[in-house]
Amino acid sequence: MRGPRSFTREDVAEFHLSGAEPLLACALRRLLALGARAAAPGEFTRRAFLNGRLDLSRAEGVLAMTEAGNEATRAAAALLLDGGLDERTAALRERLLALLTLCEASLDFDESETGHVPRADLARDLRGAEAAVAEALAWEVRRAAPSALPRVLLLGAPNAGKSSLWNALTGGRALVSPEAGTTRDALVGEWQLERSACLLIDGPGLEAAALSAPAAKAQQLFERVRAQADLVLWVVDATRPALTSVPEGARLLVWNKIDLPSAHALASVSVRVGLPAAPVSATRGAGLAELGRMVERLLTGEEREGGAAQMLFARHREALARARAQLCEAADLLAAEAPLDLLAEALRASLAALDELSGRTLPEEVLDRIFARFCLGK
Repeated sequence: MRGPRSFTREDVAEFHLSGAEPLLACALRRLLALGARAAAPGEFTRRAFLNGRLDLSRAEGVLAMTEAGNEATRAAAALLLDGGLDERTAALRERLLALLTLCEASLDFDESETGHVPRADLARDLRGAEAAVAEALAWEVRRAAPSALPRVLLLGAPNAGKSSLWNALTGGRALVSPEAGTTRDALVGEWQLERSACLLIDGPGLEAAALSAPAAKAQQLFERVRAQADLVLWVVDATRPALTSVPEGARLLVWNKIDLPSAHALASVSVRVGLPAAPVSATRGAGLAELGRMVERLLTGEEREGGAAQMLFARHREALARARAQLCEAADLLAAEAPLDLLAEALRASLAALDELSGRTLPEEVLDRIFARFCLGK
């Protein structure tokens, strides 16, 4: 297939062979001996991206499609692959460029000169651009399957304060009682982190033995929920800590109820159990912001083993949220009659956030991390 009409816009040769493994291995050895090399993960799609065949959001759609585990995630990936996000952000980018051009042109003229653009016109265009970013963000949230939000599980003994913590982080109204075993069902709520979001799940406390049929059924349900979690938080009551063994899968120790007089100091507990620790008070809100930051680092870090849909949803949502925040800052600057060069700088920052979605401004190491998740040669 001659370039530039191939998928990668390069000259491409395909070998169609039978599925016999010895024959395939022999052909591969011969090709390598003649000077070919094995493709790196995602190299086929990456070449298409670098040669302008695909923007980055469509390339990410290829990744999401190959990793789709159900019809919902497949449909969400198809929307990305078809260019739904690019269509919205490309038009918005042109809009912002026009607005930035008007703003920079006005820097060279006084208000009495014909080249000057009235601030009222800039404010109107800013409102329209901010609404367009909000629409793109809403589209991305609708596109992403529910499973695209990572699932964070609160795990701990009865009365460790998990439900109080769930209420504080999600704004929910789970029943809270001094009596152990109040929570029987899994409660799911959205937890808004600084740059992304996750589903926070509360459930029955861990018990050595279920003393009743409902309790046993609740524990069975919770084990299924636990198996589907992306991140497990071990919640411990600091007034009566029992740190005999770390629950399976726990990645972070949440040292709850630190506001109570009888609370034990965290000291070297985290070292002893081998987990990072976050001291918090669910009822007073102490430490919750830092807990959120620690959770976000675990969810978005390179060590996370979540699916492609979750990673992409977090990246897209963060970039769109930053673009929107910069536009809001620009509107505030305009309303405060700040110098237009400050306004122009906010517009450039908003454009830079949008350009991350298409891959125009992403550093090479970030592209490496994205394409490293592809299959070999995909």
